[in-house]
Amino acid sequence: MFVGNLSFDVTREELIEAFSAAGKVLDAKLPTDRETGRPRGFAFVEFENDESAEKSIELLNGKTLRGRPIRVNEADNRPPRPGGPGGPGGGGGGGGMGHRPGGGGGRPMSPSFSPPPFDGGFGIMDDRGRPMKSKGSRRNIRRRKRGFD
Repeated sequence: MFVGNLSFDVTREELIEAFSAAGKVLDAKLPTDRETGRPRGFAFVEFENDESAEKSIELLNGKTLRGRPIRVNEADNRPPRPGGPGGPGGGGGGGGMGHRPGGGGGRPMSPSFSPPPFDGGFGIMDDRGRPMKSKGSRRNIRRRKRGFD
């Protein structure tokens, strides 16, 4: 069951206690925000059987829990997200800015985003504004330090 409009102070134990009036509760999950760790204001309650779940809607939908009227209804299965590894749209995964090759999964670039200018791969400029050449890649420098040359 999906339980919405929860107070951020409600605990898992309080949910189980409140919903046990409708039947045997197997589990209660309170999703938290990844960054802050705070509850997100909703929960999922799992019952032993469907009759108890339906009874919980009748008993608890609109009732007050910790000062807030809660919303209780049947939880919908979440459709699969596109663009994950192995999924449609290629690899990539989430969290990127949409600039990774083959990545259909990241966030799209915002219209105001413009990539930094390409400087030919040199990156470091001397005092006259000319690109400075490096002494080799990091890998080669590491190899030289280890005595592979």
